[in-house]
Amino acid sequence: MSRQRIWDLPTRLFHWLLAAAIVTAVVTGKIGGNWIEWHGRSGLFILGLIIFRVIWGFVGSPTARFASFIRGPRAIKAYLKGEWQGVGHNPLGALAVIGLLTLTAIQVFSGLFANDDIAFAGPLAPLVSSELSGRITGAHVWLFNGLLAVVSLHVAAIVFYARVKKTNLVLPMITGYQALNEGTPVVAHHKHSFALRLAAFVAASAIASAGVYAAAGGFIDQPPAPPAEHQAAPAW
Repeated sequence: MSRQRIWDLPTRLFHWLLAAAIVTAVVTGKIGGNWIEWHGRSGLFILGLIIFRVIWGFVGSPTARFASFIRGPRAIKAYLKGEWQGVGHNPLGALAVIGLLTLTAIQVFSGLFANDDIAFAGPLAPLVSSELSGRITGAHVWLFNGLLAVVSLHVAAIVFYARVKKTNLVLPMITGYQALNEGTPVVAHHKHSFALRLAAFVAASAIASAGVYAAAGGFIDQPPAPPAEHQAAPAW
């Protein structure tokens, strides 16, 4: 057995922050009421995480890049036969990652235009008609069940690997390191300097923040405040 560094720190932070944000969105969405505002905030946070992860999939460490783990049918077939050797996401795990990211992105995007006709409306709901917003809201609720199903499959796969294959997938996502069998390919580490990797992280974070600002309606002109004479008088 050899101990290798598999996951970089940004990838690990993304994973656990996304898990926490999804749990927050689910709980606050189910509770409703005043908590629905936190449901919206958690959705925006998830959007920022997804934007960051997409960018990091091109500029991150080797195992974090999409090119390293998105494989074709031949690799999937080899994995099912037990002939695949590699590090990071296996061919089936890669499909799960892409599916989870895609479904989560669609769910968050639909939430930006949704409304509950009571006290909450997505930040971009004013950009569409009330009828279209209602339809998007219905899709948002329907997709929620699909997202829960995908997350449940993800957790079930982790349990399966731990119980049946005796492979701990959680610990490497915490420490970044994993014990690998002899003959497993060695992970190619970054050839770039720490300063360049830090610059890539800062740039990805800045782009994600700008995306969240736009999704929160930051570039939408707010309606002017009503004239003073039409404002409600203080209760006292």
